[in-house]
Amino acid sequence: MGILDGDTQYHIGLKKGEVGHYVILTGDPGRCALIASYLEEASMVGSNREFITFTGTLEGVPVSVTSTGIGGPSAAIAMEELVKIGGDTFIRVGTCGGMDLKVMPGDLVIATGAIRKEGTSREYAPIEFPAVADFGLVYALTSAAERLGYPHHIGVVECKDSFYGQHEPQSKPVSEELLRKWEAWLRLGCKASEMESAALFIVASYLKVRCGTVLLAVGNQEREKRNLQLPPVPDRERAIRTAVEAMRSLIRSEQSANRKTK
Repeated sequence: MGILDGDTQYHIGLKKGEVGHYVILTGDPGRCALIASYLEEASMVGSNREFITFTGTLEGVPVSVTSTGIGGPSAAIAMEELVKIGGDTFIRVGTCGGMDLKVMPGDLVIATGAIRKEGTSREYAPIEFPAVADFGLVYALTSAAERLGYPHHIGVVECKDSFYGQHEPQSKPVSEELLRKWEAWLRLGCKASEMESAALFIVASYLKVRCGTVLLAVGNQEREKRNLQLPPVPDRERAIRTAVEAMRSLIRSEQSANRKTK
């Protein structure tokens, strides 16, 4: 038997029955316990490498929280293995840097799609295939942000592999390419930059599951370049609350639909 053939998933260290169909993904393992505190009766069910998982309930339905680490490779691994043991609806909660000048620190960015500037998604789909979020989850996240009264933006985000390639592009051997593409994304109205959604959206398309993303803007380097106002982030849990509220609303609506069909 190979390392991928057992009941327990090789990287996340979990098996069927330990996670719910609904899963909140976050990059930072240290953020899992905080997100899990918004669930009922949550407890840690797995901890291996960068992958920490809690499972609790919302509306009486099992919901899990799993950390993916930084970037597309580990995020894809997490989604692949979670789907194998029952996960089918994913919301990524994370942070981002604003690109559109209207995106202020503390605002939310709800991704409709992602620029595939990272490498992981290219090992799943040709570059011509778009990385898009599930429409139902975009709607659920937008509605949740509106109900909670959080300023939010809806649109395309840029995903890259190199954090310092974004923040120190002039120091890199391929600086001309990095700067030229960044300018293109700005002209196309890209809302923000992050690292995981493109890979997650493509993997979700391949696996026929749902995925959406809500991000908290923690800065905006384009505003900084222009010496525009950059207030401190007023509330770092906005994206978490929005994701939980969206998941709760989705569970309620799907439970109601299931009752009507019986």
